[in-house]
Amino acid sequence: MSLAIALLAAGGATRFGGGKLDAQCAGKPLGQWALDTALALPHERLTVVVGDPVPAFARGCELLVNERAGEGLGTSAALAARWAAGSDALLIMLADMPLVSAETLRQLAAADEPAAVAYPGNKPGVPACFPAALFPALAALRGDSGAAQVLRSLAGVTLTETSPQELRDVDRSEDLADVEALLRAR
Repeated sequence: MSLAIALLAAGGATRFGGGKLDAQCAGKPLGQWALDTALALPHERLTVVVGDPVPAFARGCELLVNERAGEGLGTSAALAARWAAGSDALLIMLADMPLVSAETLRQLAAADEPAAVAYPGNKPGVPACFPAALFPALAALRGDSGAAQVLRSLAGVTLTETSPQELRDVDRSEDLADVEALLRAR
């Protein structure tokens, strides 16, 4: 199976005050944690979907510049789906989730059907892996509705259980301090 991985990093980080993916977190830029985890997976292609400015952690990677990032997360997922054409599956990750483990990503990529992490209430969310048959649905996303919208419309999604810590994202500076403490405790 040819796996494409898209790390979504185009948000404006307004609640953080900007520049969150390059903010230092336990010895490296926040976004580097998710990128390093993605790189640990066998894959055919990997891209970082960015806005303007391009986060420094992503330089040197294949970049997809989302000119419409201000319209919402759905535009980044749609761009990633169009980029992944020709691959068998697309793994979508968020760059502000540094605690997601390589094992969780491996489980998602190994599923025979759409797969996602289970959020409270057994709601599917990202990171998630989509077979090529779902690329058109992802490519049609707009606004703030991200890949979870597609997942929630499906009857069969493999849900991967993980710790609540892995699902922590960084939206505000206080979140960064909490996540950094968790990373240092590993």
